[in-house]
Amino acid sequence: MKYFSLQTPSHTASFKEAVIQGIAPDKGLYYPDHIPVLSPSFFNQIEKMSPVEIGMEVMHPFIEGVLSKGELRKVLEGVLDFEFPVIPLNEHMASLELFHGPTLAFKDVGARFMAQCLGLFSEEKQANVTVLVATSGDTGGAVANGFLGVAGVNVVILYPSGKVSPIQEKQLTTLGQNIQALEVSGSFDDCQAMVKTAFLDQEITQHKQLTSANSINVARWLPQMLYYFLAYKQLKPQLDASGKDLIFSVPSGNFGNICAGMVAREMGLPVKHFIAATNTNKVVPNFMETGTYLPKKSVATISNAMDVGDPSNFVRILEMQQHSLAQLKKGFSSYSFSDAQTKKAMKEILKKYAYTADPHGAVGYLGLESYQKEHKNTYGVFLETAHPVKFLEVVEETLGQTLTIPQKIVEVLSKQKKATKINDYQGLKAFLLS
Repeated sequence: MKYFSLQTPSHTASFKEAVIQGIAPDKGLYYPDHIPVLSPSFFNQIEKMSPVEIGMEVMHPFIEGVLSKGELRKVLEGVLDFEFPVIPLNEHMASLELFHGPTLAFKDVGARFMAQCLGLFSEEKQANVTVLVATSGDTGGAVANGFLGVAGVNVVILYPSGKVSPIQEKQLTTLGQNIQALEVSGSFDDCQAMVKTAFLDQEITQHKQLTSANSINVARWLPQMLYYFLAYKQLKPQLDASGKDLIFSVPSGNFGNICAGMVAREMGLPVKHFIAATNTNKVVPNFMETGTYLPKKSVATISNAMDVGDPSNFVRILEMQQHSLAQLKKGFSSYSFSDAQTKKAMKEILKKYAYTADPHGAVGYLGLESYQKEHKNTYGVFLETAHPVKFLEVVEETLGQTLTIPQKIVEVLSKQKKATKINDYQGLKAFLLS
C-alpha cells in the first residue's frame, strides 16, 4: 500500500513515511492508493471474531510491509482494550458509546494506534520526533495520554484559550514528561493553521522532525474505521432479522471520523448512509446545498470539539467520491443544528429514553432524527463521541442533574495546569526553536 498526496498525486509515500511526515511536503493530505475490499466470508464470520481479530483483518492491508502481523497484533491489543457498546434507545435507533477509553473520548483509538506506531518507528530511527497537534477539545487529551512516556517522541499541543472545557484542558495540560501544551489566543482554526505552517517552515524542519497527530495523519485517521466494524458485529443478528438498512450519524468537526467510516463502507461494510451532523459551523451542510465549498471562521458552541470552520478531512471524502457531488449525495447527508436545538435534544433524550447524551452526541441524534423522518426502513446509530462528564457544566445546567464524575477525571482535576501562552505563529516558532 502506498499513500499519495491529494495535492500532487505523483508524490507517494509508504505508511511509515506518511505517519512520520504527517502531511506531504506540498501540504497535501495523504490518501491510500487503493481501498481494499474485504471478503464476504469476513462479514459472515464477524460475530465470532474478537475485536483484535477484526482489527487485524481491517488494518493489515494498510500497513502491510511496514509492520509485521505480530507488531500489528501487539498494537491492536493495546488499542482495543475497552468496550464499544451499542446502546438501543428504541426499535430503530441506538447510541454507539465511544467514551470507555482512558480519556473518555473516541479519539483514544486513533491516538493510541498512532502513538504505538510512532514508538516503533522511532526505535528504528533512533532519533526524536516532535508531534505537533492542534485540538478543539478531545484530540489533545487523547494524544497526550496515548504518547505519554513514548521514547523518542515529544508532543506539543496547541489549544484555543477559553474554548475547551475545563476537564479537556486539564487532560492536556497536566501530564508533564514529554507532553507540552500551548494555550493559543485564538480559535481552533488558528491553531490548525499554525501547525500546517510549521510543517512548511524550513527553519524549524531543519532542526526538528515534525509530524502531526491530528486526523490528517493516516495513523490517527484510519484506525477510526474499527469501531464501525465492532458496532456492526453487535448489530448483525438484528439487522439480518429485520432487513433494515444500517445508517450512522456522526457528530462532525474535522470530518476524520466520518471519513474513516466511509472508508469502512468502501471496504464492504454494509452501511447504507452516513450523516454528518454539525453545529452552527456548517461549511459542509452549505456545500451539500450549493456545491460551493466556502470555509468560514469557526464559531464557538457548546459542542466545542466540532468548532471547525475548514474541516481538513473533507477533501478525503471528496476524493473517495471522485469529487462528484451527485455521487456523494447518494450515501451522505449533512445537517446543522444550533445550541438551542442541541440543548432541547439533550432534554428529549433524557426524558424519552432515560439516556444522558453529551452535546456532540445530541447533535448526532438530531442528524439521525432528521434523516429518518424520510427514510423509515433504517436502523440508525448515532455516535456518542465523549463522556457527558467532559462537558460537565453544560450537561448539568441543561439537564438539571448532577453527574457522577469518574475517578480518572477526579484525579486529573486535582492536578496543576501547566501551559505556555502564545499569541501567533511567531510564538509557536520561537517555542519550537528554543
